[in-house]
Amino acid sequence: MKAVGIKKSYPIDHKNSFIEFQTDEPKPEDLDLLVRIKSVSVNPVDYKIRQNAAIEKELNQPKILGWDASGIVERVGNKVTKFQQGDEVFYAGEIGRPGCNAEFQLVNENITAHKPKNVSFEEAAALPLTSLTAWECIFERLKIEENSGENQDILIIGGAGGVGSITIQLLKKLTKFNVIATASRNETANWCKNMGADVIVNHKNLVEQMKAKGHEEVDYILNFADTDMHWNAMAELIKPQGNICAIVETKNPVDINKLKNKSAAFHWEFMFTRTKFKTSDMARQHQILQKISKLLEEGTITTTLHKTFSKLSPETFKEVHSLQESGKSIGKNVISF
Repeated sequence: MKAVGIKKSYPIDHKNSFIEFQTDEPKPEDLDLLVRIKSVSVNPVDYKIRQNAAIEKELNQPKILGWDASGIVERVGNKVTKFQQGDEVFYAGEIGRPGCNAEFQLVNENITAHKPKNVSFEEAAALPLTSLTAWECIFERLKIEENSGENQDILIIGGAGGVGSITIQLLKKLTKFNVIATASRNETANWCKNMGADVIVNHKNLVEQMKAKGHEEVDYILNFADTDMHWNAMAELIKPQGNICAIVETKNPVDINKLKNKSAAFHWEFMFTRTKFKTSDMARQHQILQKISKLLEEGTITTTLHKTFSKLSPETFKEVHSLQESGKSIGKNVISF
């Protein structure tokens, strides 16, 4: 089968930052689905792994990236019960297995869901990783309950990104929170408003921006951007006994003591935790994605697809990775095969 991958961690503008190659079509076993890929989307995890997977020396075999896909089930393993050949599916996959930037991919049925019937493969591919991250942040890390949040504020740092875009929608449709989102450009501010945000603030001089909009402090903070950069602002803005959740690892030590006097809680969210450690509740991700699929079919939420690209080729992945690395990406970028 045809695939696009990396053999060394080159800068994105290097001629061999991505390569095209042929490899054997994988065979499904046990709980595996063999999926014929129709569309994929690119997330920050893609370029972070590309930048760090092979710094010292070239890999013996190319590494296939990609952790957001939609496609059609080609074959199933002998223990599969949730899907059958011909089913249309979407999923985020596992960090420890070959990715979706190929014609075919194996994925465990317990982290896969049926694609929403009313959206395209491109629109569906934009959602799995970010939807799982958003859902786990809101309802599992922060323990927020559906229909709760009346007269409460939640701040989303990085509102126009892939995770921020779907998080705004889930909060506005499933809870009663007043949603504040950060955006620094007119284009991103308008995107956040279209997703449903009630208030827009600039992440630059965040504390001053929040105070200017009448928000001295908030009940919850979801940080989908730079944890180091916003740590002091979050510590100042969070209410006593409030909760903060972040998804971006710190590059430098942060002073967690700043949260002590407020008895504020800090949570990490990593969407791949369940699959990385094969937790007993791994199938929870199948259930979450099935809910996301239903919400899309009901029209409660919409896709976060912003730009579509074409072709399974090194050139296409170079273009999309370059856009992601620029920090100018809005919503999700999808590649259609």
